[in-house]
Amino acid sequence: MDQQSRETRRIPLHTAEDFAALRRAGRLAAETLDMIAPHVRPGVTTQALDTLCHDFMLAHGAVPATLGYRDYPKSSCISINHVVCHGIPGERVLGDGDIINIDVTALLDGWHGDTSRMYVAGEASTKARLLMDVTYQAMMLGVGAVRPGGTLGDIGHAIQTLVEKHRFSVVRDFCGHGIGREFHAPPNVLHFGRPGEGPVLQPGMVFTIEPMVNAGRPEVKVLDDGWTAVTRDRSLSAQFEHMVGVTETGVEIFTLSPAGLHKPHHP
Repeated sequence: MDQQSRETRRIPLHTAEDFAALRRAGRLAAETLDMIAPHVRPGVTTQALDTLCHDFMLAHGAVPATLGYRDYPKSSCISINHVVCHGIPGERVLGDGDIINIDVTALLDGWHGDTSRMYVAGEASTKARLLMDVTYQAMMLGVGAVRPGGTLGDIGHAIQTLVEKHRFSVVRDFCGHGIGREFHAPPNVLHFGRPGEGPVLQPGMVFTIEPMVNAGRPEVKVLDDGWTAVTRDRSLSAQFEHMVGVTETGVEIFTLSPAGLHKPHHP
């Protein structure tokens, strides 16, 4: 058995019943991000946003999966400007022009729903708006590459090609992941790659596609808190994330915005 086949066999396959549960968890995560949208504005602290997300998930019968996960202290990740991912909410006050990624994972009836979106406090720069738009488009191209018989390399290639066409860069240090009853499971979903490489996609596979795109170079570093990842060159970074399942005919997105707020939110 070749390596590609071995990797494929490690990836869990989910049933139609599992998909129904993932649909509910994904929808609640998306509704959490819909709820928070009007609260993202200059003068608000990231802790205030985190509290709103925490309370919303609890009020809808879920718990925030990040809270206490590997000792992570908060109910969301909120990453501002040059923070790539895993920004810890706190007393930081949003300023005019800040771009913000909010990443939530709702654990509902034993199933995870994981998604993130970009927001703007006030009015973003032209470059920041382009970065967010390209990142969103790249994620959706990656989602569009999901089909039975395709490969994870097809997804990464679709994302990388668009990002680099705009002279931005794909972060290599973090990737998407399998998800279901477990928060993180096989496979690792790289956001760069070559067509036809990597595990072959089969109906029932479920994973996240969550490209992190930097306006400058791709290198990142993790701060002393052990979580917060930032761009080494201090360039802006953006991220979007959907949780998807491979179907018999293509792909299902579990985390679409019920309110239609899935695209970059900027004036």
